[in-house]
Amino acid sequence: MANIAVQRIKREFKEVLKSEETSKNQIKVDLVDENFTELKGEIAGPPDTPYEGGRYQLEIKIPETYPFNPPKVRFITKIWHPNISSVTGAICLDILKDQWAAAMTLRTVLLSLQALLAAAEPDDPQDAVVANQYKQNPEMFKQTARLWSHVYAGAPSSSPEYTRKIDKLCAMGFDKVSGPHVTKRFLLGQ
Repeated sequence: MANIAVQRIKREFKEVLKSEETSKNQIKVDLVDENFTELKGEIAGPPDTPYEGGRYQLEIKIPETYPFNPPKVRFITKIWHPNISSVTGAICLDILKDQWAAAMTLRTVLLSLQALLAAAEPDDPQDAVVANQYKQNPEMFKQTARLWSHVYAGAPSSSPEYTRKIDKLCAMGFDKVSGPHVTKRFLLGQ
């Protein structure tokens, strides 16, 4: 990696670690390799969203051309969100694409991703199925997003009824993390 990129990302890495704002918002970053080309981020689901209480892992790859090009970021933790692929974790966010500016930082990216969880853009989706559900059936979207948050991100279950149904599924022989598709159909009576 170019010297300018290494120096810059080292400084930004330290900035995230020391930032009161990222600490308050439960945002973390760790090194994956010693040359700062790959990082692991973690953001907390924002309050008053279906993601609340969840912890979302991110893969962050720093290109050789950083800071002139954005980092490559994707969700490792599965998430049900219009702007994030439910399959690959790819993210549709303007600052990670054509609206990136060299003045932006790793802290900006992580805070923006957390804000995206609280303010979806269904008209510019990464996952059309999720965006359609978000627009056509908002309550079903919230239930599905909460379920995925619980199953994949460790968020607390949202209701005693939910817990009862999960226990019933487990008694039938299903693994608690066997996947939201079977679980969702059962929970929603489909």
